[in-house]
Amino acid sequence: MTAIKMPAWLRIVMVSGVFLLAIGAGLFAYLWYVRPVSLTVAVGSLDGESDKILSAIADRLTATGAPVRLRIVRQPGTLEAARAFSSGKVDLAVVRGDVGDLSQAQAVLVLTHAVVLVLAPPGSSLTDVPSLKGHSVGVVGGETNRTVVDALRQEYDLDHAKVTFKDIPAPDVRRAIASRSVDALLLVLPLTEKYLALTRSLFPQSAKSQPVLIPIESAGAIADSHRAYESFDVPKGTLRGAPPLPSDDLTTLRVSFYLVAQKKLNPDTIADLTRSLLAARRDLIRELPLLAQVTAPDTDPDAFLPVHAGAAEYFNGTQQSFLDEWSNAIYLTPMILGGLVSILAAAWRFIDLRTSKPDEVALDSLYALARRVRKAEREDELSEIENRIDDILSNQRLKAADGDKDAADMATLNVAANRVENLIHARRPMLKAP
Repeated sequence: MTAIKMPAWLRIVMVSGVFLLAIGAGLFAYLWYVRPVSLTVAVGSLDGESDKILSAIADRLTATGAPVRLRIVRQPGTLEAARAFSSGKVDLAVVRGDVGDLSQAQAVLVLTHAVVLVLAPPGSSLTDVPSLKGHSVGVVGGETNRTVVDALRQEYDLDHAKVTFKDIPAPDVRRAIASRSVDALLLVLPLTEKYLALTRSLFPQSAKSQPVLIPIESAGAIADSHRAYESFDVPKGTLRGAPPLPSDDLTTLRVSFYLVAQKKLNPDTIADLTRSLLAARRDLIRELPLLAQVTAPDTDPDAFLPVHAGAAEYFNGTQQSFLDEWSNAIYLTPMILGGLVSILAAAWRFIDLRTSKPDEVALDSLYALARRVRKAEREDELSEIENRIDDILSNQRLKAADGDKDAADMATLNVAANRVENLIHARRPMLKAP
């Protein structure tokens, strides 16, 4: 069965289509590989400050073309953000160390620290936690601060002391103090000027009277049994400078706010995110002073929240170098290029647009004449073919005599010419027959 030879234009179209498809697939793969990774982050706070900070960081990552981008998933509060994270609905979350289920959380950054403040109105006789016996304490933040309340109850046996805790929404705090429906307040907030000013505004302003700060002297013991907390001394004069409030360093509890990531996230992605976040921090710190408190998480194996492997790589300086990361590609590139060369050569042979060698041209002409002999119907056609054979042989002899390297091999041409002449001799009697 004779194979059907496709025309050159069809072979060109086919090969071009294959190469365009390969180039398109390669471009798609490259764009997919270098595309920025988008991670969802749950953020929630009572005053919206966390939302504001993370939104500014997310915008900065986009503006600088960072390899990792953030998509903010806003939540009503810290507790809801922790729940969204623990349910696997988001990749990252801003959480407080003592709120929610953090069993799957791994730290990327410590964003800030919040301090537990227990305050009583000016003129109060309350001086320490045991003196709260029989009194009521308003808890600003409600369920978010439930763990703090439980830790104080346990350490000081406040249930036996008949201390009652009431959840108070932030807008109702002044009213509760003015109406004396609570004898003290419990707040958990960062020690920044914004929050300190807010705390001062909760109580009547007077040069001779100031709120009473109640120390938590057993903070060390609470921290030992509740690892989310640490003992912390509020510096003298933090709340007010003259007269200083507190009048001396005040012992209390401190808890950290973390940016946490799911364990399953790629370490390289988190390493890139950590680097990009710290770069954004440097750019935004003047605009958002709270970013000055951003620090690296504890990288010790026994840390309260284990650090994510990607963040640990960045902070420990163990990220892969360019050669480490691309060594396989560098090694495979010559092999891939060699394969491409072979493919190109095969495609070129398939297209078959090579210029024929001179001897191939002459031979092809003689073979074509053989086909004409078989189809000839008149004597003059055979004579014309004989003249054409003479022209081909004569032309090639002249080339050989002139030393032309393109001259065909005469022995091969003579064999082909003899075959055509034999066909002519056989055809003539057939044309002369009546």
